[in-house]
Amino acid sequence: MEDVKSSAILLESGTNEFEIVEFTVGNVHYGINVAKVREIIRPLPITKIPGMPPVIEGIIELRGRVISIINLGARLENADFDSKEQHVVICEFNNTYIGFLVNAVLRIHRISWEKMEPLPDAIDTKVATGIIKMDNKLIILLDFEQILTEVSPEIAQKLRQKPEASLDTIESRKTKKILLAEDSRMLRELLSQSLQESGYTNLLVFENGRDAWNTLERIAQNGRELTEDIHLVITDIEMPQMDGHHLLKRIKETPKLSVLPVIIFSSLINQEMRRKGEALGAISQITKPEIAELINQVDKFTL
Repeated sequence: MEDVKSSAILLESGTNEFEIVEFTVGNVHYGINVAKVREIIRPLPITKIPGMPPVIEGIIELRGRVISIINLGARLENADFDSKEQHVVICEFNNTYIGFLVNAVLRIHRISWEKMEPLPDAIDTKVATGIIKMDNKLIILLDFEQILTEVSPEIAQKLRQKPEASLDTIESRKTKKILLAEDSRMLRELLSQSLQESGYTNLLVFENGRDAWNTLERIAQNGRELTEDIHLVITDIEMPQMDGHHLLKRIKETPKLSVLPVIIFSSLINQEMRRKGEALGAISQITKPEIAELINQVDKFTL
């Protein structure tokens, strides 16, 4: 498990499949997309930093990088967190490396996004995006972007930045119809708010790619001009039921929809994922949390 990149199965673009690293925090099983993981290590000596949030254990030095370590047991308030059996999952988000302190790291699973189910409506949590039923157990997929936003003022600030615009530009934005697919409740609400405050008030918002595709399919079949219903799509990559790459693939394979500009907005925009998005026909790919750049790109392809 130490070298995740070499052990992972390479996935073709748009197959609606993904791979997760399964790990435990206490007695609960969790998963993280392999594409976010750079390596898994045993804990190194941690340097404590005064004034840091309680969930941050401190920092380590790994191959010349200084990396912050987040204690998932503390963040998830798990009383069963084993302080003796620990691993560190080193991840990359928006060109920033971060480590998550967990207990056991079990294996890599290859799964269809259709197998990922949304959380029940009665569960009110910001840090989980879905559940996978597997081998008589439940694996919870965590919203790592939400966790990072909680502990990083810089990320939180970028999520709230919007480019300045003239009144004419804002009025023009109001005439454009944008579809947004994003599974993270926090980001979905924040993106909707930022787009509306910028003038993009005609929004169709979905929490997974399947629901977004069902709406686009109806638009493709309704006999009207495309721009009467939609001008541009913004999609995350990781989503239940249908991921952003598979959504993009279906859009580009549908004659009426194939001219529709699609922007990928994801924390998974590394070199490999950028190549996949380009091959599938994404007009632009932006790394979370750069909302200001996202709005600039929406302007570029709609105004």
